[in-house]
Amino acid sequence: MAIVSQDAIKQFKSLINQVDEPLQNTFKNMHQGFPNETLVRFLKARDWNVAKAHKMLVDCLDWRIQNDIDKILTKPIIPNDLYRAVRDSQLIGLSGYSKEGLPVFAIGVGQTTFDKASVHYYVQSHIQINEYRDRVVLPSATRKHERYIGTCLKVLDMTGLKLSALSQIKLLTVISTIDDLNYPEKTHTYYIVNAPYIFSACWKVVKPLLQERTRRKMQVLPGCGREELLKIMDYGSLPPFCRREHYGSSRHSNSETDNCFSLDHPFHQQLYNYIKQQSLEAVAPIKQGSFHVDFPEPDCGGSKIVQTIESEFHKFEDRNGLSHSLNGLEINGN
Repeated sequence: MAIVSQDAIKQFKSLINQVDEPLQNTFKNMHQGFPNETLVRFLKARDWNVAKAHKMLVDCLDWRIQNDIDKILTKPIIPNDLYRAVRDSQLIGLSGYSKEGLPVFAIGVGQTTFDKASVHYYVQSHIQINEYRDRVVLPSATRKHERYIGTCLKVLDMTGLKLSALSQIKLLTVISTIDDLNYPEKTHTYYIVNAPYIFSACWKVVKPLLQERTRRKMQVLPGCGREELLKIMDYGSLPPFCRREHYGSSRHSNSETDNCFSLDHPFHQQLYNYIKQQSLEAVAPIKQGSFHVDFPEPDCGGSKIVQTIESEFHKFEDRNGLSHSLNGLEINGN
């Protein structure tokens, strides 16, 4: 396998060296000094098929150029109150690092509402976090540990998952598709915690539809996942919703500086200050407004998963005698 892998990397590298200069430039911005490791990510995403991986990477480079992704970290979401509203309704943050040095991103899936701004702002925010992770967070971890660190861990909190989440599936699919096509193999493992019954019911039918390499990355942990996660990270790196059973709302903690979802948390302060500084150094003046990105179409597999989730949600409604007007009812997982 090692010989096959090295041969595939060599072939892939030869093909990428032949692309036009604009694509070469954005590729350099992507790989941050680790071109082979970046090629490997795309090869893994296409099961080591060089031709398919090459098409995937070229499409990604074209997407970056067409949507000016290399400059997205010079485009702050302004004013500050708007960005705070985005953070309050798109719950994601860096809670710490694993014992092996991988960044740990906490995601409040169950309580993310996407209802305080336009879709474009949420997509812009998501891509900015991706780019900041790849250009700042991961290179910093690589230097600190003196070895390449190119992936992160994600802890998905399902606290508060509601039937009304069905309305968010389209935006979640857009974000997921952007990640699948343009940031493949950046997550080492997904840990799912605080899963209510509605998630468990959907997971049973969705899991078989996932690709094998994706299924291997998904781990559904019991309860808040604290005991399992403490095997791979220190207590201080645990997301707040994993620190004790029945934590309650994953949106708030006793201190906003301890709440990794909050704009006041050090990670988001550093991210926002970095973007503001980059904007000051940019040649072109900053215009207020969202940064529009072309939304990719999900593949057939992704569409089937969305349809399956929608079907299971509706079945859940029917089994519990709920009408569409009660979609906001929270399902308690206890």
